[in-house]
Amino acid sequence: MSRVEQPSRRTVLAAAVAAAVAAAPSPSASAAAGGAAEATDAEAAPARTVDYRGWTTYADWRSGVADGARVLAGIRPGVAIAAPLGVVEHTDRHSGTTASWEYATWTSPLHRLAAPATEVIPSWNASTPAGSWLQVEIKGTYSDGTDSPWYVMGRWASGDQDIKRASVDGQTDGRSTVWTDTLAIDDAASGLRVDAYRLGLTLYRRPGTKVTPTVWRLGAMGSDVPDRFTVPASVPGLARELRVPRYSQEIHQGQYPEYDSGGEAWCSPTSSQMIVEYWGGRLTDEQLAWVDPSYADPQVCHAARHTYDHEYAGCGNWPFNAAYAATFEDLQGVVTRLGSLTDLETLIGAGIPAMTSQSFLKEELTGAGYGTSGHLMTVIGFTAEGDVIANDPFSADDAAVRRVYPRREFENIWLRTRRRDATGKAVSGTGGVCYLYFPARPSARQCQALTAVGIRM
Repeated sequence: MSRVEQPSRRTVLAAAVAAAVAAAPSPSASAAAGGAAEATDAEAAPARTVDYRGWTTYADWRSGVADGARVLAGIRPGVAIAAPLGVVEHTDRHSGTTASWEYATWTSPLHRLAAPATEVIPSWNASTPAGSWLQVEIKGTYSDGTDSPWYVMGRWASGDQDIKRASVDGQTDGRSTVWTDTLAIDDAASGLRVDAYRLGLTLYRRPGTKVTPTVWRLGAMGSDVPDRFTVPASVPGLARELRVPRYSQEIHQGQYPEYDSGGEAWCSPTSSQMIVEYWGGRLTDEQLAWVDPSYADPQVCHAARHTYDHEYAGCGNWPFNAAYAATFEDLQGVVTRLGSLTDLETLIGAGIPAMTSQSFLKEELTGAGYGTSGHLMTVIGFTAEGDVIANDPFSADDAAVRRVYPRREFENIWLRTRRRDATGKAVSGTGGVCYLYFPARPSARQCQALTAVGIRM
């Protein structure tokens, strides 16, 4: 998702949602022509609201409805197939293959959001042995008391032999729409919001076998981030740098173009691989045997292949990246939104790096040397002055990946929801989207930091 100064599919889709928000008489939209609101909307914006809820404990899984599935106890509780409900035929639209699958389901209880949301993004951690896969679904309850349909938020397997991992386009009820990995209210200016939601799992396996997908974490982040061009500045509070491996996406240009044109667009899987390896995740020679042996950093190619969304036609599906990280032993991953660089300092202080999503013009981020409509990089620390130390995969080679970016510039391009593109047009920003990967059994200090930014263990 780092095609420099070219609109990604996510940006094009999100722009439709942002346009509806911009139609409301908000501080950022009402004075956009004169520019005054762009200087003052940070102070005028209402409080930012984010609610992440995850199902991870034995009690969590028991609170849902399992139909043909069983809840697993132990060190890492989860849900798996027990006695399948039956057999269904599924045609994979990306491979054209039709196959029979046994299935079972699990449905969460209704989760009422701490504040009504304009967007909800699910994420999950699971194991899918060969011959199995899973589907994640969501059903929203609107603020007027009506319900959305059940939306499919992903058909997922860690490999690509049984199904082609994919989101599902074209889902809408005229009030909300699924944009790749995000359920979004169509017209936020109308006041309609998602008040609550249920998550659903459908687990699949080859008929007559004993294999099963196992899901250890299922959750979603609901948010209603203020529509704004600028955000309040945080005060520096930490100087620390984590030793995170450095990988460049650019050295993979032209490699495996079937995965979103090759390395030029691999910012998300490249960043994911950096953090996976920071936590000790390693790929075996057998797992990497398919990669051309002349390619450097073959694990980045592997990450691209195993995060690729065949519907989105890219490697930037946020939940697919978190799910990929969790395929490594003793790791878990979530997608959420954070509120400031203070949140990132809290995580870095506990030894947890984070992946941030941002878009910006070349002149908006000093030292980057490029502009982008959507790009992922890894925050690994802060200087004594409070500036951001980032592993930026959009670099000429691995040695050039470590960058230091001005604190105020970085915070604004990451947290804003509105920005101006190269033509001066108002377009959307990501509003603080962040991937967090951390141990399955985090330390007390890590738990404290994660809880502080809204992630409950």
